[in-house]
Amino acid sequence: MVGCHRFLHWLGALLTWLVAATVVAAPNAKLYQAQLPLALFSAPDLCAYAPCNAVFPEANRFSQRKGNPPYVEAWRDEGGKKQLLGYLALSTDVTKIPAYSGKTLISLIGITRDGRFARVALLNHSEPILLLGIPEEKLIAFNEQYTGKPITTRIEIGKVEDESGNAIGIDGLSGATVTVVVQNQIVRAVARAVGRQVGLITQVERPEARFVTTGRRYSWQELEQLGLVQTLRVYPSDLGWDTPSAPSDANAAAGAAGDAKTGEAPALEVRFGLLDHPDVGKSLLGEAGWESLKARLKPGENAIFVIRTAGSESFKGSGFVRGGVFDRIQLRQLGDVFTFRDLDYVPLYDLVAEGTPAFDESGIFIVRDPAFSAAYPWEFVFLGNRIVDKLTGHREYVSFGQSYWLPESMLEGGRPELPKPEASWMRFWKTRTAEIGLFVATLLAMAGVYAARDRLTARATRKRKWPVDGFKYAFWLISVFFFGWHLLAQPSITQVLTWFHSLLTEWRWELFLTDPFIFLFWIFIVVTIFVWGRGLFCGWACPFGSLSELLFKVAQWVGLKRFQFQLPMRWHLRLKNLKYGIFLFLLAVSAFSMPLAEKLAEVEPFKTTFLVGILERGGLFAAYASVLLGLSLFMERPFCKYLCPLGAALALPTTFRWFGLRRKAECTQCTACARGCGSLAIDAVGRIDHRECMLCLDCMVLYHDPHACPPLAAERKRREKLGLPLTPVGKDGYFIPIQPVAVKQEG
Repeated sequence: MVGCHRFLHWLGALLTWLVAATVVAAPNAKLYQAQLPLALFSAPDLCAYAPCNAVFPEANRFSQRKGNPPYVEAWRDEGGKKQLLGYLALSTDVTKIPAYSGKTLISLIGITRDGRFARVALLNHSEPILLLGIPEEKLIAFNEQYTGKPITTRIEIGKVEDESGNAIGIDGLSGATVTVVVQNQIVRAVARAVGRQVGLITQVERPEARFVTTGRRYSWQELEQLGLVQTLRVYPSDLGWDTPSAPSDANAAAGAAGDAKTGEAPALEVRFGLLDHPDVGKSLLGEAGWESLKARLKPGENAIFVIRTAGSESFKGSGFVRGGVFDRIQLRQLGDVFTFRDLDYVPLYDLVAEGTPAFDESGIFIVRDPAFSAAYPWEFVFLGNRIVDKLTGHREYVSFGQSYWLPESMLEGGRPELPKPEASWMRFWKTRTAEIGLFVATLLAMAGVYAARDRLTARATRKRKWPVDGFKYAFWLISVFFFGWHLLAQPSITQVLTWFHSLLTEWRWELFLTDPFIFLFWIFIVVTIFVWGRGLFCGWACPFGSLSELLFKVAQWVGLKRFQFQLPMRWHLRLKNLKYGIFLFLLAVSAFSMPLAEKLAEVEPFKTTFLVGILERGGLFAAYASVLLGLSLFMERPFCKYLCPLGAALALPTTFRWFGLRRKAECTQCTACARGCGSLAIDAVGRIDHRECMLCLDCMVLYHDPHACPPLAAERKRREKLGLPLTPVGKDGYFIPIQPVAVKQEG
């Protein structure tokens, strides 16, 4: 009882430290969800709202936003002499690639006039690992690696084997692989976009489209069926609104029904399409209207139309009034971004195609950049701002896109073959092939050993467990040193929360593919859970669980066994549910605030132990992890039994496993296995709770041991007394029946 109360005291202290650490650590992450002024994203004078001098300290004058996408010139005026130092751009003006949190990293990226990176200054991020795990300073140091490197050279994370010199490798950031991969994509995208405009990178000019014309006039319905008119819808929930927007009067019937998937009327519904193709342009504008438009276009220019058919949001916005820029729409094509100014706008009053829906906002926009070609696919993008925090009114910019590509039959020679860029995550798989192969081989070996558990346990006895323990100890050591500290492959509840959160927003495979070891680990976990239960991962493969178990065993070997204890079963049955409560609480919080859920997920000491390191992290987090590991010397797997939300998440589907551990009929009356179960997963009547079982197989060794299993021992003694042979024990845990021997009858 004293040990139980002492454990509860320790447990309360641990949870108190965890909450305190969450509160204390958050202010240290100065850039985490930093409040940025909305004007930063649209004002012509970018540097009035952004620390441009942090990128170009020597500059004393910065131009207003110019170009498409926008960039700023950095100048130094001294003694009447003007010197151009370089260019800088806000990353969100070019691209908004989401990182691990689902939100983009916002940075100022500078380029010198001779085509090298000046500096990359991080302004805002939402990465939880940089809030309560890896210090922000490490990402800032990662960004410093770009300084001085040429923008025309491909920059990759990690070692690069490229004899041509066309690629440079930079160091990644352990534990934040997805974050730095996304940041590298953002930096390279900005460099390409700005470099092409200012002549540092050769401008891409794609061949113009050559159309196949038939003279046919299409109805609106036919245009939509052929994909010549596309629809983009943005819903109130996408923008963080409390109530659905009402449909416009012009299209009340279409908006009133809402969308079949969401049940909401759209906040914005726009239809758009390309007007360059003669059959399409004449179908929509009429002969005279199309000829008038073509007269406006110079060679190489293209035109699209946009109409709003439902919703109250404007796709034009107010930017074109303030600065002559349409700041709410843009086109994207194969890495290039195209925006529109007031001179690119042509009023659109009517569309003549039969069945055209009513609309209350419209326009024709001219694409003048030679990099755009109607022969290639492109995307229409609406840039909105979403309410993130209703209390503070904080908003973030988000983009919504819809793809468009002319049908093959309407282009001479069909659609052009597109370049197939290698996905960024593929590089990690290729550069770590040997480690991935060894990792997969280890997991398969682990599964194979466990699949042969009946033969292994049948060869072992309670006093000679090495046929089983030898494999377990080997896998524990591999899990701790190879999986955990070398590969940093420690699955976490944050991945479960990210998966759950992605179901509410958008599923993105690349988040998980970027880390091949975590991706493969989760395949192993999912498969083995439904085959054998969660115990194979939790009991054999989890780095932290393996470290905890090894510490417990080491303590026994060095003479601390007399100090080791287990909680009374009545307390164990109460406390084992604590981890389920923690998991369900984190899951509920993640539905409303993923960043907060990821902060609270620090109940797992995994980041401190493996990703960052106890000594390097220090503070309350290090104390928390150290106390848990110290407690593991005296209690078997305390964190796994009572606190681990990941274990709880995996325990729930374990109910539906296909195979369990064997039991005898006598197991309902014998408690020998229960007394030796370190997981306390066997109750008083011999039933195994596979949600709590770590599959240590100690009970299965006893199950086959004719000297330790009470029913088998009784049968063994009976046969010895009668002089009957001791046949081997079968898979069912009983002696194999003796075949009757025919007795010769005397004459």
